[in-house]
Amino acid sequence: MTRWSRRALLALVLFLGVSPACMSSGTSIESAVPPNARRGTEQTLLTFPEWYLVHSPAEYARVVNAGPSHAFPFMEQTGQLWSSYKTVTEEQVRGHYPMNPGYHCMIMVIASSTTVEYVLRSMYENTIGRASWLLGGQRLTDEDLYGAKAAQEYVDFIRQEPWYLFDFTSRLKHLWTDVPLTGPKLVRKWERRYALTTEYAIKAAYGKLIEKATRAAYTPALMTTEVVVDHIPDGWTPPSRITVLKRLPDGRALLSLPRYFDFRIAATSLAQQNVHIYDIAGNSAAILVTAWMKNGESLPAGDWHVLFEQSITVPPQTKRVALLVPVAKLSTFLTQAPALGLTMEHVYDY
Repeated sequence: MTRWSRRALLALVLFLGVSPACMSSGTSIESAVPPNARRGTEQTLLTFPEWYLVHSPAEYARVVNAGPSHAFPFMEQTGQLWSSYKTVTEEQVRGHYPMNPGYHCMIMVIASSTTVEYVLRSMYENTIGRASWLLGGQRLTDEDLYGAKAAQEYVDFIRQEPWYLFDFTSRLKHLWTDVPLTGPKLVRKWERRYALTTEYAIKAAYGKLIEKATRAAYTPALMTTEVVVDHIPDGWTPPSRITVLKRLPDGRALLSLPRYFDFRIAATSLAQQNVHIYDIAGNSAAILVTAWMKNGESLPAGDWHVLFEQSITVPPQTKRVALLVPVAKLSTFLTQAPALGLTMEHVYDY
């Protein structure tokens, strides 16, 4: 699991009355990775909709850092969420990946709840929010700036932790104690204060509910990924947060890397030292990666398959490209990415 964790999945499934039969998952192929550290091959695809709910708030934080909330394309983002889910599901079937209906149950829950949130926020921001922006002279208030800072803090947090553990209560408290109640653009100030108060209060209450439901359901998700690399250089000192677990008889080695957001950073560090990964969590077929590139540009033919592209609001004239890369070619791809005009965003490590 990623942001929501297996505990949150079970709580949501039980809450919705979904049959426990949907909790089955795919199995990994035999490899040098110990059985208890393997994960299903299908998860590299199915984690994209989860991670989109990190990418989307990250884009929101970039938008509101310099502009109003209504500039964020809520409805376009909703469409991207569902269309990408459709695409990865089609690839899952086409590639004969394990179906893992449990993951699909979870994706449907979080995608549906995000859709409701984005529709409501789009309606509000493009009416009341837009009106207050015009009445406020189209200038950011202290409340706008505070909301932008909190939005970025939220993104930094959910890249490694479940969203429901984020301290919305503290943000709500400091909104009312640290941000001046009076000042220029009073209409915009109080409209933003109302919007942020409503958002933080609802998410704080819902987050506590989810946290309480999940604590008794599952142990925390593993925060590491075990990989097999081709070799370890003589006298090599592993980069930060990378541990050598075992040297294999054929010269390869089993390493432990950080999971989630930091996996890409660790894998890139290995690749730059000419240490190539050939097995990730028991998988040696293909792995999903996303990267940014300029609009109008395209990738040359190579050892990858482009699944889809998505527009990005900030940075402007930029798009997200999702590719399936053979695991054995991942290290080479990570080192070649800058020359291909790519800025790596994420590696979906099962």
